[in-house]
Amino acid sequence: MKKVYFIGAGPGDPELITVKGKRIVEEADVIIYAGSLVPREVIECHKEGAKVYNSVTMNLDEVMEVTIKAQKNAKLVARVHTGDPSIYGAIREQMDILDEYGIEYEVIPGVSSFVAAAAAIKKEFTLPDVSQTIICTRLEGRTSVPEAESLESLASHKCSMAIFLSVQMIDEVVKRLLKHYDKTTPIAIVQRATWDDQKIIMGTLENIAQKVKDEKITKTAQILVGNFIGDKYSKSKLYDKTFSHEFRKGIKE
Repeated sequence: MKKVYFIGAGPGDPELITVKGKRIVEEADVIIYAGSLVPREVIECHKEGAKVYNSVTMNLDEVMEVTIKAQKNAKLVARVHTGDPSIYGAIREQMDILDEYGIEYEVIPGVSSFVAAAAAIKKEFTLPDVSQTIICTRLEGRTSVPEAESLESLASHKCSMAIFLSVQMIDEVVKRLLKHYDKTTPIAIVQRATWDDQKIIMGTLENIAQKVKDEKITKTAQILVGNFIGDKYSKSKLYDKTFSHEFRKGIKE
C-alpha cells in the first residue's frame, strides 16, 4: 500500500518547496492542498489525471474521507500544508486518524514563515551576546494558549521572538511585550513573506502598532521582535581566526 505524505509547501514562493516535496506532488494520485495559503503554482507540477482538492472548503472528516478512500484504492496521497506542517499545521489530528486505520504516512518538512520572514529582513535570530534562543508563539484567539505560555511570560526572556497569527491584535501584542521589552526594541512585520506582494514594516514597540494600522495589515503576517533586528552583536567564534576546533587550528596573535 502507498503512503500518505504530509508536505510542507513553504511560505509562498513556489521554489521554496523541498525537492522531495515537489517529487511527491509530481507523483501523487490525489493532492489535498491548503489553497488559502499554498499557491496553486506549488501543485501545478502534478501529473495528468491527478485529483486535486482544496481543503479550504473541507472539514477534517471530509479531508480524511478523501485520504483514506484514496489510500485504500492504492493511490498515493499528498496532503500539502503551508510553511512547515509541524508548526500550527493541525497535522496531529490527521495522523492519529491514519494510525487508527493502520495507514502508513510520512511528514516532509518545509520552510516555515518565521524563517522566511527573517530572510526577508536579512537578519539572524541567533547573534552572540544578543540572543541564542528563538521563541515561536501566538496570542490566544479561537485557539487558546496555555497560561504558562502567555506572551508576557515568554517576553520576560527578552530573546528573539516570532509571533504567528496575531497581527490583527497588534495593540494587545505590543501591550504585552512592553511589560518586559524596552519601548525602543526593534520589531518587524512581514506580510506574506516570499510572495510577490510581500510587505515589510520596520519599527519599534513604540510606533509599530500605528504603522500596521496605516498599512491595513490584518492577517498573514509574521511579527518578529528582539534586539537581533538591531546592529550590535559580537562576532561568532566559528570563523574567528584565533579559535581552534576539530577542523581548524587557530592562529595565535
